[in-house]
Amino acid sequence: MTKENAFCRTQYKNGILKVSIKGEIDHHSAVKTREKIDEDILTHRPKEVILDLSSVSFMDSSGLGLIIGRAALGQEVGANVRVRNASERIKKILSMAGVCRIENLIIEKSKEK
Repeated sequence: MTKENAFCRTQYKNGILKVSIKGEIDHHSAVKTREKIDEDILTHRPKEVILDLSSVSFMDSSGLGLIIGRAALGQEVGANVRVRNASERIKKILSMAGVCRIENLIIEKSKEK
C-alpha cells in the first residue's frame, strides 16, 4: 500500500491566504504542513485563511489538530479560517470534535449539485 504524505501549496492575495492541501494528513505529514502554513500566516497576517481540503484523501486526529491550531493562530492575527471542500468523512470528524464552536473557524457546506 502506497501512502501519499500531505503537502500544501499556499497563495496570498488581497488579504486572503489560500492553502491547498493534498494527500494524507497524519502525524508525520502534519508537522511540515503546519510549519509552512504558520510561516505564511505570520508573514502575511491575512484577514482570512482558506484551507482547501479537496485533495485530502485521509485525515486522522493530527489533521484535526492542524485545523484547530491554525484557527488559534488565525485568531491571534485577526484572521478567520475557512475550511473548504472537506469530504463528508472529514466534516464528520470536525463535527464530532465540536469545532463548530470555535469562533473564527468556518466549515463551508458542500455546494448543491
